[in-house]
Amino acid sequence: MKDLMGLMSKAREMQSKLANMQEEMANIEAVGQSGGGLVSVTLSGKSEMKALRIDPSLIKADEAEILEDLILAAHNDAKAKVEAIVQQRTQELTAGLPIPPGMKFPF
Repeated sequence: MKDLMGLMSKAREMQSKLANMQEEMANIEAVGQSGGGLVSVTLSGKSEMKALRIDPSLIKADEAEILEDLILAAHNDAKAKVEAIVQQRTQELTAGLPIPPGMKFPF
């Protein structure tokens, strides 16, 4: 019975830490770049696009496809950075807990 109470206590503690982490993740931002920095995208921890910067030298009507590709690449770069931060923070939070590999939390 003592083990069950300890487990319940750890579960409540973990739930509180997860709630705090979700709030923290909403406040982080990551900047992805492409084209040597000519295009940059800023994403929040929830993968919401917060900013898009395009160097004026790229804005040419006949090169729209190149610009579109650079925007996508910058977005994907920022998204990968956000996911890496979330994964790192999750590992720090769950260190020492017997969580099955591959289990994802609802972020």
